[in-house]
Amino acid sequence: MEPELEQELIDYLAQFVTGQRLQRIEEVLAWRTRYLTVLLEDVYQPHNASAALRSCEIFGVQDVHVVELENEFQPNLAIAMGAANWLTIKRYQDDDARAGLHEAAHTLREQGYHLVAMTLHEDSIPIGELSLEQPLALCFGTEEEGLTEEVHAIADSYVHLPMYGFTQSFNVSVTVALSLQALTHRLHDSDLTWRLSPQERQQLKLEWQVNSIPRGGIVMREYARSLGVSL
Repeated sequence: MEPELEQELIDYLAQFVTGQRLQRIEEVLAWRTRYLTVLLEDVYQPHNASAALRSCEIFGVQDVHVVELENEFQPNLAIAMGAANWLTIKRYQDDDARAGLHEAAHTLREQGYHLVAMTLHEDSIPIGELSLEQPLALCFGTEEEGLTEEVHAIADSYVHLPMYGFTQSFNVSVTVALSLQALTHRLHDSDLTWRLSPQERQQLKLEWQVNSIPRGGIVMREYARSLGVSL
């Protein structure tokens, strides 16, 4: 969509959104990032799937990549509390389950991401030592088994959260939350260009306004038709 049309639609839809919501959209956009992204490999338990999405949204991570191998990704909407409405979720499915994983890895690398396997592998480093000089795609695995061998093979780095008790694993949704908390704190304190571009912010502003309006998609398309544009 052309930026001029996006702005026209944003201006039109603003009349249907409360001033409080419009202000909140601007505040959230100021902290949104694509410098960090999350890949969830075969995470299927509804509680964990939804809690992971909720953590991504809370910490300002816009894009979530979902690889479905043997299990379907089915978040519990009550637990997610609408987080999916504000995220960009890319799902990878294929008759050959592993093809979806490699498609996701290829897509992320094409976008310039450094692939990080969150794992207790013997060669993993503490998350505090992970360099932020390149955009990061954090990969998280299933509740029982963790990441597959395929992800370990294609990852650029192995990283773990330090643990000091007898128990040596977190619930996957807790791992997502703690990892994002650690990295977003460092990112916000850095001089890196981690915020969204003006164009990305405009695109999301339109999307979020639509999601804030009952039948928002229909309202937007009807107005676009009045301008002679088909969406």
